[in-house]
Amino acid sequence: MQPKLADVDVRTDLRPGDIGAIVQMHGALYGSEHGFGVQFDAYVALGLHEFYTAYDPDRDRVWICEHGGGMIGSMLVMHRGSDTAQLRYFLIRPECRGIGLGGRLMELGMQFVRERGYHSVYLWTVDELPVASALYRKHGFTLTEEKPSTAFGKPLREQRYELVLPDVRPATPSPRLPTSRS
Repeated sequence: MQPKLADVDVRTDLRPGDIGAIVQMHGALYGSEHGFGVQFDAYVALGLHEFYTAYDPDRDRVWICEHGGGMIGSMLVMHRGSDTAQLRYFLIRPECRGIGLGGRLMELGMQFVRERGYHSVYLWTVDELPVASALYRKHGFTLTEEKPSTAFGKPLREQRYELVLPDVRPATPSPRLPTSRS
């Protein structure tokens, strides 16, 4: 049974078992839906290891979506230098798609990158995900690069989408001159 968006819990902390669950969810779903091989599992595992070892709570964030005691989705933002972020591992289980959860995660992610003052955010995806690509474009991302790949066990086209954000950091206040109290 498909949950309602209001019934989905979204948390921003990693707990024991989450990394393995994200790898398993990605491997199983991309394997069954798109024919990806075990290479993709390893790719996701390495990326999550990188996220965990470089984690900075001021610059990085994970969103874990749960319903009925299990993980139904994930997304993370990780820093790539001082002013660039990467959106990664954005996936929702098929039975939970179409309830607005993808849009909600994108809103949370874009709010986070803006609050943290990133100048740009990018993501890599593949050409076999038109619904996801449409969601990225809806949130202002543009396709900036395409390249052929066999990295996940089959021929496909990897795509890079990027969003350049306006500088919304507050202006530096003018220094206050000391006042005399005589």
